[in-house]
Amino acid sequence: MTTAEGDNATSSSSDVWNLPNILTMLRIVLVPFFVWFLLADDGGYGIWRWAAVVAFAVAIYTDKLDGDIARARGLVTNFGKIADPIADKLLIGSALVLLSILGELPWWVTILILVREWGITALRFVVIRYGVMPASRGGKLKTVVQTVAIFLYILPLQAIAPWLGAVAFWVMMVALAITLWTGVEYVIQAIRLRAAGRRP
Repeated sequence: MTTAEGDNATSSSSDVWNLPNILTMLRIVLVPFFVWFLLADDGGYGIWRWAAVVAFAVAIYTDKLDGDIARARGLVTNFGKIADPIADKLLIGSALVLLSILGELPWWVTILILVREWGITALRFVVIRYGVMPASRGGKLKTVVQTVAIFLYILPLQAIAPWLGAVAFWVMMVALAITLWTGVEYVIQAIRLRAAGRRP
């Protein structure tokens, strides 16, 4: 992001505190509030459930907003490439676990998604010395479909229309399929990145 080599240390430090990265950090901060709201409702469909919906929606909006700003203003940083998917995984992961704890989502769905998500995150750190693996188009689609599925699940479905529960489940199945497929793609990308990095 800098033009002068001597400015690299200063710029790399200040780049962390740009607006997109601050929004990413805000998303991480919102996760405990979302968790608390959902647990406070305890599987019901009262005011705390709606608070959880709002917290989730705001967090997801910051995800879109920080990406748009980073690309428009040329503020894409290595910190953002790493922190953004971690923030997503904290939000998505906590939502999946809580929905399973509340008995609204089968545990096998949560386990498969979490194994893939954290496995790919760990893989990113393993190959980071060879290069950064940014989110692919398939990975972004996966996040969008997962988000829609979770949003349908956390909405007070019984208070609106019981049949939306079935819709939420099938959207989640599509999200699961995309999640597993893109996981395979990331593994292939990591293998290629490592191979390229080890070439003399």
